[in-house]
Amino acid sequence: MAQDLVLYGYWRSSAAYRVRIALNLKGLAYESRPIHLVRDGGEQHAPDYQALNPQELVPCLVDGGQVFTQSMAIIEYLDETRPAPPLLPADPAGRARVRALAQLLACDVHPLGNLRVLQYLGAQFQADDAVKGTWSRHWIAEGFRALEMMLAGHVATGRFCHGDTPTLADACLVPQFYNAVRWKLPLDDYPTIRRIHEACSELEAFRRAAPEAQADAPAPAA
Repeated sequence: MAQDLVLYGYWRSSAAYRVRIALNLKGLAYESRPIHLVRDGGEQHAPDYQALNPQELVPCLVDGGQVFTQSMAIIEYLDETRPAPPLLPADPAGRARVRALAQLLACDVHPLGNLRVLQYLGAQFQADDAVKGTWSRHWIAEGFRALEMMLAGHVATGRFCHGDTPTLADACLVPQFYNAVRWKLPLDDYPTIRRIHEACSELEAFRRAAPEAQADAPAPAA
């Protein structure tokens, strides 16, 4: 039976990853439709997908015929239309803090390591994988340095980024942590981030959203 919610994504897309986390935390069933960002020059550039998302990016969520783009907007839409459990605090100050933590990662760190940015670095500036790795580690470290300071010792930080239940901030933290590991960023300087990541990793909603758990993930090397 067709699902009301259809998520277009890619197994290793950080933005799609955070939407999968949100869907799972809310216990929402959805149909996953993979868009391969590399094969044949990138399936996101195909006319059919461009008609859904003119930016030619993932994720894209279809809900009852309505199309939604931009992961942060998608998650807040889900939070407003399926409010339990909430991914934003009830109080204005709490919501502002969670949004600030989430946007630090989703708006300031993640875009600099996006696939199309790395591809442009290679095509226009002949950056090889080593240079791309140095670039990615630098910007993740810049973001994690600030995030660690914002989390460590703050009265609102609990088991998770804000309190003792996952929020939008945790849905953004975990995919960026995945990128930090992928690009081999040393993580000793970020004990609070590591602790929160471990707490998230204990939850099935986060484990099911992981890149390697997706149907379009490549098979592990023998």
